[in-house]
Amino acid sequence: MSYAQATNAAASILKIKEVFPALLNKKILEIHDVAFPKPDNKGRRIQHTTKGPFRKQAIVPTSDNIKDIIMGEANTHIFQINMLLKSIKSTTRAKFICLCPGGISINTNSVLNTSDLNTIERYLKSINSTGNDEVLTPQLPQSKSYLKITGIPYIQPNGNKLTSDNIITTMKHLELFEPVNLTAKPRVIKASPKSNMAIIWFDIWDS
Repeated sequence: MSYAQATNAAASILKIKEVFPALLNKKILEIHDVAFPKPDNKGRRIQHTTKGPFRKQAIVPTSDNIKDIIMGEANTHIFQINMLLKSIKSTTRAKFICLCPGGISINTNSVLNTSDLNTIERYLKSINSTGNDEVLTPQLPQSKSYLKITGIPYIQPNGNKLTSDNIITTMKHLELFEPVNLTAKPRVIKASPKSNMAIIWFDIWDS
């Protein structure tokens, strides 16, 4: 119980005592428990502070001109995409198309696999009014996470300062980082102005 909850409970008990001054303390507590039942915390789960992107969609980067063409006959395109997905025995189905920054979003009933994405890409590039160069590869939405490495000497044995390129070269030779995809070059900073140690900050695409 938090301080605020405890304070509120005490105030409620005192009010009951004022209304029923002749009752024993035990009875007053019983009345309080009935009037103000404690919340049931059984089975409660801690919620994440942030949520990742909605995965049941394909993001298709394209030009404003192509966006207008596709959105103008969105229902027809949804029907054709679903027919093609059905033909490859996919259980995924497109639900609707909407605009998103830099392109369109095709919302689906499940997360698309590589075969589904390739099918959608071939269809969009086959539309007579669109050019292959104007419709880019559909992608699943991705989020980023940032990580850091500590305890690395800022000055290297050769006397040079540690750089992002040094970090990338080292990562390529470590099995730990084989499945990791960097979103940008790592950032190297000194742990403190007078320290000879560095902190490496880097962002990765979440898998």
